Amino acid sequence: MKAVFLDTATLGQDIDLAPLESVTGTLVKYDATSADQVAERIRGFDTLLVNKVVLGREHFENCPELKTIAVVATGLNNIDQAAAKEHGIRVLNVLNYGRSTVAQHTMALMLALATRLLDYDRDVRAGRWAESDMFCLMNHPIMELEGRTLGIVGYGDLGQGVAERARAFGMNILLGARPGQEPGEVGGYPRIPLDELLPQVDVLSLHCLLTDETRNMISTRELQMMKPDALLINTSRGGLVDEDALATALRAGIIGGAGFDVLTEEPPRRGNPLLAGDIPNLIITPHSAWASREARQRIVEITARNLASVS
Repeated sequence: MKAVFLDTATLGQDIDLAPLESVTGTLVKYDATSADQVAERIRGFDTLLVNKVVLGREHFENCPELKTIAVVATGLNNIDQAAAKEHGIRVLNVLNYGRSTVAQHTMALMLALATRLLDYDRDVRAGRWAESDMFCLMNHPIMELEGRTLGIVGYGDLGQGVAERARAFGMNILLGARPGQEPGEVGGYPRIPLDELLPQVDVLSLHCLLTDETRNMISTRELQMMKPDALLINTSRGGLVDEDALATALRAGIIGGAGFDVLTEEPPRRGNPLLAGDIPNLIITPHSAWASREARQRIVEITARNLASVS
């Protein structure tokens, strides 16, 4: 196996790549690869390892030796899968590596929003508690999660992990059918159409891949169907939600808050509607939900097993 890893830095500097080096025999590594460097760097290799580097038809046509692409992530939206199939190239991805860390981050966003954690922290630092005429501050409404309804759209490994943790908080679980998905019962939970789900939930958590069907599946219409104190959590893909519509909804109090770990463009060098400073009860984290060291090391180990299975 002659392999090259085009963007090792995306996994961090504290990860042991020995499992990959062991299974590939020889692994050429680059910290990062720009779009105009891809063609040159993949030439002559039969195996490519990538995280976020975009690979398309032109790359496959100019690299006839290429047999396998191992994506060190779950999402495959950076790979032209139709073109890869036409060229007989296997595309492997990593499943079930981030259940603990992504579910933990999802719950952290949910809890921070429900308790107005950041708002109260800012108030204390601004001296408002010191100015209070009683022992505490109660100027931001707090949502108690016990007995509330959590709607999960995307009940794969990550959605299941969130459901487990939400049950520990006494939440009721409903599943939403993403566009094109049949309703029914999954894992003992009802999966109902999105239009039926949205008015019932106190918290909506998204765990879907980004496809043509799921792009902007939450927009103005859907937000207006939600409760005015409902929370929207997205630790999956930014394009699932119309960000302009969400910014407008939060400003207008159409929903109660949102916690996002993802945006449509990452990093958001050209700005983003959700980064405006006047949006209330919104938390944005930098696509870090997956990034515990344990999860990143699992990615390496699962990728090594994937490659060993096809070598």
